[in-house]
Amino acid sequence: MRYLILSAALLAAPALAHDRAADPAEPVSADRLRNDVETMVSFGTRHTLSSLDDPERGIGAALDWGRTEFEEASAACGGCLDVSFVEREMSGRRIPEPVLIRNAIAIQRGSERPNEVVIIQGHIDSRVSDVMNAEADAPGANDNASGSALVLEAARTLSQNDYPTTIVYALLMGEEQGLYGANLLADYAMEQGWTVKAVLNNDVVGGSCGSDGVCDAEHVRVFSEGVRADADEDTRGRMRSLGGSNDSPSRNLSRFLDQLAEGEPTGLDVRQTWRSDRMGRGGDHLPFLDRGFPAVRLSVAIEDYEHQHQDLRTEDGVTYGDTVDEIDFNYLADVTRLNVRAADLLARTPMPPVVQSDGIVRPDVLLEWEPVEGAVRYNIWRRRTDERDWTLRDTLRADPGADLNSIVLAPDRGDDWIFGVSSVAADGAESPVSSAVPGGQFYPLPVDSAE
Repeated sequence: MRYLILSAALLAAPALAHDRAADPAEPVSADRLRNDVETMVSFGTRHTLSSLDDPERGIGAALDWGRTEFEEASAACGGCLDVSFVEREMSGRRIPEPVLIRNAIAIQRGSERPNEVVIIQGHIDSRVSDVMNAEADAPGANDNASGSALVLEAARTLSQNDYPTTIVYALLMGEEQGLYGANLLADYAMEQGWTVKAVLNNDVVGGSCGSDGVCDAEHVRVFSEGVRADADEDTRGRMRSLGGSNDSPSRNLSRFLDQLAEGEPTGLDVRQTWRSDRMGRGGDHLPFLDRGFPAVRLSVAIEDYEHQHQDLRTEDGVTYGDTVDEIDFNYLADVTRLNVRAADLLARTPMPPVVQSDGIVRPDVLLEWEPVEGAVRYNIWRRRTDERDWTLRDTLRADPGADLNSIVLAPDRGDDWIFGVSSVAADGAESPVSSAVPGGQFYPLPVDSAE
């Protein structure tokens, strides 16, 4: 158990600073995003129960087009993307008869640690007022052609770079009927044995004004769970005793995105929204959380309910329907750039370490964590129990010969602080913080929740 504290100059380095030859998000194009949204709207409806075989109308035509866009992005990078459909016949709530649920995915495999995976996803299906109506026109411009266009643009942009870890781009089917495509992809991730570092779920990311006329193009909401969904009663009991209700991996992923946005040249800021999703509603990040994968939802700062889940109509002078004219494409481009910068960074960072602490009935805290592949140093973080953000405390050089890293923090009393550790790559790319609390690790919990 060895460590080396680095110089004060290195301690003062910004946590997310990294030198890049060019901004990875510079190629993002609002015009391409507009063209993609308009193309998806042109399929009439993308309802999950619409036709999979019609070449011009319905969910099948939209997914075929999305797969073709992935293939074109792959051709532009010399075949760097593995493009395919992931599909399974499914039925259940809102799908009375079995339907082939089909996701279009593109995998950009990492050169060093291909099993570590960052997922950028959005659902491509749409709906009107009646969730079972598969016949009516359902343009779904904001919900969720906006998120799907973002995924395609991210694939075009990020595929021009090489990364040590893998990025998966996914267009999901079946969200409006009950998160079917997300469940399918989450199962696929488990079957592949992926170590999922982060899931960025983009759903309703193209509008800047609400139904009450209030506009906000300066923020994007990031939803994150507090107590992790896969925690059993034993883990919850230890959280009650040792802390962890505000330190799930997705909560720390939210903090990571918020810190990253502080340097956004567009001025777009993250509004951390500390709940799993909007009140009484859900999105495609939830099935990943259920399986213990870190996942967040990005969504507009203010929703427009008159142009979401609505039949196309005009009543009392009010126009309803999720149409292209309600999209703010400059705003959508800004949210896309944030996703691209986040994925670029996450695909270069090592995994956040598995950390534990002991500050029980002692005047200091023993912090221990397992070595992480690809890490050249570790940053030690702390925050008061009533604070939102982390503060850097120490930086330790990675010792390749250590079986376990440890440091005694004094006079930091465990009752008053939450501690965490992030891992840093040779190029300065830094992972999200992993909290030293029960359930703080960026891995699914074992069945018995033993840490």
